[in-house]
Amino acid sequence: MFALGLPGGSEWIIILIVALLIFGPRLPSVMRSVGKSITEFKKGLKDAGDDVDKAVEDADKSAMDDSEKERKG
Repeated sequence: MFALGLPGGSEWIIILIVALLIFGPRLPSVMRSVGKSITEFKKGLKDAGDDVDKAVEDADKSAMDDSEKERKG
């Protein structure tokens, strides 16, 4: 069967040649745009993760406050 994985050395060379043929002199600007897109995507993931962590902390704090109120009253 087929083994799916990362391309080896010769496959990367073929991929680069095809990219050069398709994009030509625009390749550096295309790669820069791809890099910026990846950076923005990672920032979005980090922000989403931070929001989830904050929501979990707030929920834990709220649950602890509720349990303390039940013990007192």
